[in-house]
Amino acid sequence: MKKLLYSSLFSMMLAISPSALSDEKADMEKLQKDIADLQKELKKVQGARSNVQQELQKNETQMSELQKKVEQIQQEINSQDKQIENLNQERGNLEKARAKQQAQAAEQVRAAYQLGQQPQFKVFLNQESPERISRMMKYHSFFMAAHAEKMKKYLDTIAQLNELEPQIAQKTAELNTIKEELSKQQASLQDAQAQRKQTLAKINTTISSKDKALQDMQEDRRQLQALLQKVTRATNSLAAAPSYVPLPTAGEKFSARKGRLPWPTQGRIAHGFGSSQVEGQLQWNGVLISASSGQDVKAVHYGRVVFADYFRGQGLLVIVDHGEGYLSLYAHNQHLHIKAGDAVKAGESIASVGNTGGQNEAGLYFEIRYQGKAIDPAAWLARV
Repeated sequence: MKKLLYSSLFSMMLAISPSALSDEKADMEKLQKDIADLQKELKKVQGARSNVQQELQKNETQMSELQKKVEQIQQEINSQDKQIENLNQERGNLEKARAKQQAQAAEQVRAAYQLGQQPQFKVFLNQESPERISRMMKYHSFFMAAHAEKMKKYLDTIAQLNELEPQIAQKTAELNTIKEELSKQQASLQDAQAQRKQTLAKINTTISSKDKALQDMQEDRRQLQALLQKVTRATNSLAAAPSYVPLPTAGEKFSARKGRLPWPTQGRIAHGFGSSQVEGQLQWNGVLISASSGQDVKAVHYGRVVFADYFRGQGLLVIVDHGEGYLSLYAHNQHLHIKAGDAVKAGESIASVGNTGGQNEAGLYFEIRYQGKAIDPAAWLARV
């Protein structure tokens, strides 16, 4: 049986030839290059934008980077705090051990004085039997060895404490430096937020009527539609690669998950699919989920990221291709955790909830598209 098993394993290893692995690597490299080229082409779809729109993009992109830095620095601070806490706990344990060992050493010194202070010749003069003398000398030897071992542990503890103190001082100094950097980044972030507020005020002054607001939304939608059409055409050829949408063993395709997809983030639906937008002149092509800023945005299924960048009207936008003609869109993100070309798993964090794209409130705009056409996400997402 074992021989048969080893033979099967050996056959499988032979089946995965170096040339096959090399071909797969080359396919993946070509796929990454094709998606990188697609990303460049898609960014051109936005066309000409007004100065104020470019200013908004600059503000929000800067805010995204600063927010990411602030979060990274905060993680460093938490890590340093934990290390200092562990070092202080270790110091406390060593202090307790030192006190205990010091008391034991003092007790042994007293015992040694009582036991072994008489000269050995005095023992002989007492005419003790040789057997008793041998036992006493051996006991005395054991006692002194144990005393020496405890003294060694005591001195080792003191040495460890002496090494620990500079480590705590160094970690504390590093923590203070990191906190100073955090304060600088937070100040820069506040400046960027103020600049964004001014830019939004400029945009609002240019939208003097509902007609102008409608025109802007229609233009944003037209450009998004152009983007999606380009994605659909390009991914039809990319999806031929076997590893384009890497599913786990026995994993279900997107089309089989209808009604069972996880929600991309937690929150309440502020606007549902098909509901009125701009007094009935437009309808929502997806759902707007009101959520806390910074909250995780997760991929609803396995797929390949085909767009991850800033896009007019959508802010920081992620588009994931799930194969079979299905796309999912995640807009208004605070910052992105992935890049174009990345393979993503179901439930993987791909972004953080934000309000980019000129939104007043934090939230996630989510769409599902089939062959470029918007479909109701409620029919696909699991009921909660």
